[in-house]
Amino acid sequence: MRLFFSITIISIGLFFMTCQNSIDTTNQKTDKTTQPTTGNPAIDGLSVAISQAPNDSELYAKRGDMYYQNEGYDEAIADLRKALSIDSTNVDYLHLLADIHLDYYQSYEAISTMVKAATLYPKRIPTLLKLSEFQLILKQHDKSINTINEILKLEQLNAEAYFMLGLNFKEQGNNDRAMGSFQTAVENNPDLVDAWINLGQLHAEKGSNLAKYYFDNAVNIAPENITALHAKAEFLHFSNQRAAAIETYRKINSIDPDYSESLFNTGIIYLEMDSLGLAKTHFNMALKTSPTYIIAYYYRGLIEEMQGNIAAAKKDYQNALNFNPEFVRAQEALDRLK
Repeated sequence: MRLFFSITIISIGLFFMTCQNSIDTTNQKTDKTTQPTTGNPAIDGLSVAISQAPNDSELYAKRGDMYYQNEGYDEAIADLRKALSIDSTNVDYLHLLADIHLDYYQSYEAISTMVKAATLYPKRIPTLLKLSEFQLILKQHDKSINTINEILKLEQLNAEAYFMLGLNFKEQGNNDRAMGSFQTAVENNPDLVDAWINLGQLHAEKGSNLAKYYFDNAVNIAPENITALHAKAEFLHFSNQRAAAIETYRKINSIDPDYSESLFNTGIIYLEMDSLGLAKTHFNMALKTSPTYIIAYYYRGLIEEMQGNIAAAKKDYQNALNFNPEFVRAQEALDRLK
């Protein structure tokens, strides 16, 4: 949601109104960086504080972060730039500005900001890690690996650097080197849950029995980590351990009842087991928590069709097409019923 604000019009006395033409118009301008009113009490409170301390970079950074949390990207960028104009070497401001640019689909500005941060702080490992992450996100794998190598020169056994190295190798399709990097990461930091998950996924892809061991380690380290539980449930599902998969998905929904993907996946398992009623129930729950879950409309439509509820099936297929007109399977199903 974009944030918009109005400029407060300062009333002037009757005497000045009679002299309006002689007033310097620059006095009527309001500084957009200090006087916005948004209706958000926290943001407006910071605006008041800024008007009283216009050279406090931290106030601009805090307000920029608050705009960012509310998807007011333009305002957030303006505030962070103002903060940096006051304190140009503040690495936290540079990190936050880079995040805002990236989330605002301004990839060039995002990577440029992180390069600037790394240039200012060439031996600061958190900054180099963030730069390598941005380079990975933007598919600059060689640059990302070079940045990771700089980290390893500074700290030979940095677990997060090896994790980032593993992600680069995995995206490049070099799974053996990826597994080696992830393994080194967990050896140096056994609590690195994402590295255990990636090891499980890569071993599952190979058909290795070690996959379950790695997924179990991830869940044991973080029993309520939904990403770890979801990865384990998917492994169990594709290993035809359906009951265990359903139980794991149920655990996810006991932690987060609105996690629609686990509800949908449970519906798929029941559909595979020909339990149409239970499958439809779970697709209904998935759609209740996520009304734009396109594929759930499609599969619920399939069940309605199998149960002879043609009108309901057509409606579900059409709903899927309403959200995605390019959804070929839904169009074919609708054409079949017509």
